[in-house]
Amino acid sequence: MFPTFSDPTASYRKVGLETQLESASPHKLVVMLFDGALVAIANAQRHMENKEIAEKGMAISKAIDIIANGLQASLDLQSGGAIATQLEALYEYMGRRLLHANLRNDMAALKEVSGLLQELKSAWEKIADDPAVLSSNSKGQ
Repeated sequence: MFPTFSDPTASYRKVGLETQLESASPHKLVVMLFDGALVAIANAQRHMENKEIAEKGMAISKAIDIIANGLQASLDLQSGGAIATQLEALYEYMGRRLLHANLRNDMAALKEVSGLLQELKSAWEKIADDPAVLSSNSKGQ
């Protein structure tokens, strides 16, 4: 009748994340996507170092999913102009590099994608300080 929780901290984190998602602005949601992809890549790096093949593959798959179905899917190609088109190409490139990293155990490819995501996240966070940019570009990334 009542759910059992084997890990109360995991349940707490899940509730905390759900609360953040419900109250987050579109801008904050994009930041959260960047964070999620970066965490997944860091996990993949750790698993690669430890030769944990299945876990590495799952972490890379998660990063690809966040990039393709989160960041790339949120682009507004019609009103986002050249920036949105360039971001779409960059996200596709990142997906290919992550696939390569998974197939070849290429740590450099993971670091490359992590660096690109970090730069994009940093730029995205900076525009939060400019309400005019944020309000006119909240959908187009």
